[in-house]
Amino acid sequence: MTYKLIAADLDDTLLRDDLTISQETVEAIHQAVAKGVTFTIATGRSFPSAAKIANRIGLNVPIITYQGALIKNLQDEEVLYERNVPLEAARFLLDFSEKRNLHLQLYHGDELYAGEDNDKIKKYVSLSKTPYLIGDLRQWIDIPQPKMLIVDEPTVCDQLREELLPLLGDQLHITKSKPHYLEFMHKEGTKGHAIEFLAQHIGCGLDQVIALGDAWNDREMLQVAGMGVAMDNALPELKELANYVTRSNNEDGVRHVIEKFVLV
Repeated sequence: MTYKLIAADLDDTLLRDDLTISQETVEAIHQAVAKGVTFTIATGRSFPSAAKIANRIGLNVPIITYQGALIKNLQDEEVLYERNVPLEAARFLLDFSEKRNLHLQLYHGDELYAGEDNDKIKKYVSLSKTPYLIGDLRQWIDIPQPKMLIVDEPTVCDQLREELLPLLGDQLHITKSKPHYLEFMHKEGTKGHAIEFLAQHIGCGLDQVIALGDAWNDREMLQVAGMGVAMDNALPELKELANYVTRSNNEDGVRHVIEKFVLV
């Protein structure tokens, strides 16, 4: 099979634990691009956060951000695909979070909003390098948002997901990118929907797509891609549904896949 599109998650997939990418991986990406392959990022991060990494690699492509709710060109920032959280669902989540005293984050126009400047948001932005605003979330809840996020203990996030699925599952895509991040997007704001759109946009079939990830929020894109790849450090459940399991993020797993399936 000749692959034409490679989409890689960032955290714990393309990025090593120290948030760097090896020079060998960058070179493999460039070699794939030289062969006519489109290499892109598919992440839950915001566009500015993902764009910094994409520019560091030297990409010039549309990138998939906010779990698939937003695809923008890297250079001119033209929006190609956008799905926002339905307004009524957003309001319901805010009411729910306030009643439970949960830490909820909103996103709009590539900015991050929170109601309290606490350790949860500080730790979050230390990873994503995203600037944020603090204030009454009700002043921002009605503006278009690609995603909303609750930060809490992993067991709490699991319990909340089970509780909210019957209430909002018909309106929202609810997933976890990390054990302590519970994320809410439009039903079509998944990495799977984004991959389907981007493949059509560049003119390739889904059987010509390689998708790489480690977490449950990567499930949809691994399922739609012709070659769904799980990292060695991925969730066991993701490995079970993958077509191939590569090396870990700290062992250049993405480079290994490029060399095995593209640079041959």
